[in-house]
Amino acid sequence: MKRVRISVIIPAINEQKYIRHSLENLERQTFKDFEVIVVDGGSTDGTQAIARRYARVIVEKKRGISLARNIGAKAANGEILLFMDADTKPSRKLLQTYDRVFRDRRVVAATGPILPLEKTSRRVGAGYRFVSIVFVKASIKAGRPSIVGSNFAVRKSAFDRAHGFDERLMTYEDWDLSTRLKRLGRIAYSNDAVVHTSIRRINAWGISGYFVYHTLNIFRYHLFRRPQTDYKQIR
Repeated sequence: MKRVRISVIIPAINEQKYIRHSLENLERQTFKDFEVIVVDGGSTDGTQAIARRYARVIVEKKRGISLARNIGAKAANGEILLFMDADTKPSRKLLQTYDRVFRDRRVVAATGPILPLEKTSRRVGAGYRFVSIVFVKASIKAGRPSIVGSNFAVRKSAFDRAHGFDERLMTYEDWDLSTRLKRLGRIAYSNDAVVHTSIRRINAWGISGYFVYHTLNIFRYHLFRRPQTDYKQIR
């Protein structure tokens, strides 16, 4: 297979409502040396048909977010792996930004702002900015990097050395990998690496329910290394 600079890896299960928009925006990137891999967990809607118009599709009926991402990484031909979600829209210069960031050979992983895709309240918008900008920057500076999986770029050589995502984890698998990658090099944050992701879970759970779930899960992860295994799909 032809080598590329960046491999974009998107896990998906029954995402026909969102995935076309994500893939179309990848086609419009200013940076062109990339491939897209969709790892489908056995969708029963039109997800696979849509994805095949834009990407290489791998079907893996055994489900698990870590498993899907690891399968995509194993199939990837890129020097850099960019993990996104099917309901996430990349900014037009996202890949160009990551290409620039990883020219620094010390960088093993990078991330950037994750903002709401849909129109929402100022409170929700402010919450996204606080978590994906203020909190994530602070976590990197404190040596406890907490990169979110919907905007997670990593050098493939470092990903392989870290043995990828822990397939036993159903949540916070992204934070877990972030911590292991820190031992291998520099974690970078770029304000220009912007994505917009759906707030459908907040709409389904409510702000309070969303906040309580993730707050308790933070404690479970940091105190016991046993984050929640129940993360209901919202479609």
